[in-house]
Amino acid sequence: MTGHIDIEQKSERAILVGLVNQEQDENQLKEYLDELAFLAETAGAVPIHRFTQKIEFPNPKTFVGSGKLYEIAQYVREKEIDLVIFDDELQPSQLKNIEKELKCKILDRTNLILDIFANRARTAHARTQVELAQYQYLLPRLTRMWTHLERQRGGIGMRGPGETEIETDRRIIRDKIAKLKKQLIKIDKQKAVQRKNRGKLVRAALVGYTNVGKSTLMNLMSKSEVFAENKLFATLDTTVRKVVLGNLPFLLSDTVGFIRKLPHHLVESFKSTLDEVRESDILLHVVDISHPGFEEQIEIVNKTLYDIGAKGKPMYYIFNKIDAFSYTKKDEDDLTPKEKENYSLEEIKNNWIVTNSNNQCFFISAKKKQNIEDLRERLYEYVKKVHVTRFPYNDFLY
Repeated sequence: MTGHIDIEQKSERAILVGLVNQEQDENQLKEYLDELAFLAETAGAVPIHRFTQKIEFPNPKTFVGSGKLYEIAQYVREKEIDLVIFDDELQPSQLKNIEKELKCKILDRTNLILDIFANRARTAHARTQVELAQYQYLLPRLTRMWTHLERQRGGIGMRGPGETEIETDRRIIRDKIAKLKKQLIKIDKQKAVQRKNRGKLVRAALVGYTNVGKSTLMNLMSKSEVFAENKLFATLDTTVRKVVLGNLPFLLSDTVGFIRKLPHHLVESFKSTLDEVRESDILLHVVDISHPGFEEQIEIVNKTLYDIGAKGKPMYYIFNKIDAFSYTKKDEDDLTPKEKENYSLEEIKNNWIVTNSNNQCFFISAKKKQNIEDLRERLYEYVKKVHVTRFPYNDFLY
């Protein structure tokens, strides 16, 4: 990756900033900032404080109000903060104004996610996709980036383009974007040939929010060793494995995890990676049922599937991490309505099975290998049904 830094750097001390507004209440903001903290830690920062503000709309000049910005600036100076991360994408003018006041490195959620992707990209395909997204993000922010880079080189948000190309201008970056797009078209053609060469085998794709256990389930189903760890975006490149259930082979792919507020440029550049999803016969939507916001995560994944053109495919909901699920049992004398955190696993299970009759639901623990056999059996039946329509004369298989 252009400008990638190999030397070890000390962890940057960061503060997080988010808003309570018409689009997100206090509970949602807490959850979003928890996720932002996880993103920051994944990138190598140490989040030490959070600033929040109730405001109807983000301030067009400074995102937060002037009083709040002054408060943040004081904290930055007193605590010698290296990095301030905002939970939404900032406009170029906002970035410039905020940086002028805070006099330290400023990142928004988009830049942070791009940085993680730059650090995680391993193959030529993933590196090209991330680099394209980074240049598209950088283009409208060029004037700000120069002063930014002169003062502070390296660290989070600085991996990728810009680190060694301070002299670049819009024309050069546009040329670079055009070149990367051509490279992607070439790689995509090669990938299409690879998919074609796999024949007409039935294909299933694991999809889901980031860090829900897709890779762990992949390892379990395919008896392989796909990289899996408790970090966001552990998997960037789509991995395809041949799986045999009973006597029936099919292809199973593990894809990049989705996340809320996924940068638009990243979705666009990674669309080709998700061809495995678009061309699959069935989607296995993995959900972390132990996460308090799992229903919102389901909505985000379904919306992203719609955006990439994979809407309407047969889907199994696989509720993972039942071993980590917990709830608060309501006191019998408490007559107030039940909240989400008061529902037991059995109640959630019944609700999903009743209200989602179009999609099969499974409740498993990939880590503890709980309830996996039921999933295998149902998946075998589905694969067999599709296989029979494609190879009607292969009776010996059954």
